[in-house]
Order: sequence, then structure tokens, then C-alpha cells
Amino acid sequence: MKITFLGTGTSQGVPVIACKCEVCLSKNLKDKRLRSSVLIEFQNKTIVIDTGPDFRQQMLRENVEKLDAVLYTHAHKDHVAGLDDIRSFNFHSKKPMAIYCTKDVLNALRMEYSYIFSEKTYPGIPKVNINIIENTNFLVDDIEIQPIQALHYKLPVLGFRIKNFIYLTDLSEINSTEKSKMLNADVIVLDSLRKEPHLSHLSLNQSITLLKELKPKQAYLIHISHLMGLHDDVNSEIPSNIHLSYDGLQLNI
Repeated sequence: MKITFLGTGTSQGVPVIACKCEVCLSKNLKDKRLRSSVLIEFQNKTIVIDTGPDFRQQMLRENVEKLDAVLYTHAHKDHVAGLDDIRSFNFHSKKPMAIYCTKDVLNALRMEYSYIFSEKTYPGIPKVNINIIENTNFLVDDIEIQPIQALHYKLPVLGFRIKNFIYLTDLSEINSTEKSKMLNADVIVLDSLRKEPHLSHLSLNQSITLLKELKPKQAYLIHISHLMGLHDDVNSEIPSNIHLSYDGLQLNI
């Protein structure tokens, strides 16, 4: 299984005007973070988790020519705003894109992208094949995926486990039943917004505490705001099996 981190950042905490903090002015490319998303290549299938506002740029950067499915964690704009750009993959594959999401996410997509779901079709609009998922295992072709449910403040969100790889972002709370699904993992990718506590995201210390409980072989922190600090500085402060992720990072599991 090959994992590519398409984006590792967030809109959270970034002002509308140009920011002049040390992170935003850093010349280290690991401090340049697009909105969070990951590309999974496994069993001749290519799957993306979330299509944020930077989706098109991320696909071009990684030269992705084939995409089989999109999994959605939740319906916030920084995770769904790139849906329109799947039309390029429709054009090449000559078929609708397989989308996996909950009913609540689908309802949000229908409002945001009414033209995609309208009975009156228009030439060139994105084509989607919606697959409704709940908190039970499902298949993308022959790949079994286990959802992991958490709370993003009061909003239910899903993470996903494929074999011994787990991706779970945008959470502030997770119960013991769902945590049990995350044991014995080789790699966990986990939300970690900043060092200070936050209402709807894990802080750095909260992420580390949860990972020490779950005991993955390796862990990578994602959905990182500029308030976290410089990549190299933070990486030097945290346990050796936990790492800040960065855009373009690739793992083979």
C-alpha cells in the first residue's frame, strides 16, 4: 500500500490577509501546507480521502492520472470544496466517480452542488456514483474499509481503516468502542491542530496522549495549522515514532 499526503494543513486559524508569522514566512517546504487529504494506492486501485479546495492542485502536483473512488470524512468546506474537479477523471475514465459518504454528507453535497444532482443534466458537469455508508465495514471493489466514528465537537465524522493503515482527522472526542478499532495499526494518521487546546480538534498533547494509548508502530499528525509552529522544531519535541506530516510525504506500508 502506497500512501501520499496530498495536503496536511487547514484553513483554521489562518487570517484572510497575508500572514507574516514565522511558519507562513518559512522557506522550508515542509511548512507549506495545503488542505488535508491523502491518496491511497492499493490492489491496483487509487482512492482519495476528501477533496478540499486544493484538490486540483494536489492531483496535478502528484501527476495522478487515475482515480477510482473518493471517501468523505465529513461535509465541511475544507474537505469537500474540490468535488467539481473530479470531472477531469470522468473525462478520462468515461464513467462516474464512485463517492462514499454518509447520508448527512450527501445532503450537504446536494445543497452545495445542486447542478451535479439535478434531474436536468448539463454537458460537462461532474458525474458521480453515490454509495451511502454508515459505521459498518464496506467495500471499494474488493478492498474492505472499516469506518471509525468520532466527534468534531458535536458533528459526527468518519475516519477509515484499510488493513493496518488508519486515517482520522477533524476530531475532538472518540469513545472506547471506536478506539478499539484503531489498535494494532502499523500507521495512524491523526488530527492535531495546534499546541493550545481547541473546541473541535485535538491539540498536540491530546494527539500524543491518544497515540500512546493506541500504540501504532508509526504515527503522522495532520490538519496542522500555522499555530502549531515550525515543522522541524515540533518534530524534534515529540516522541520518535510520532511525526508531523508534510505535503508530498510518501509511505509504503
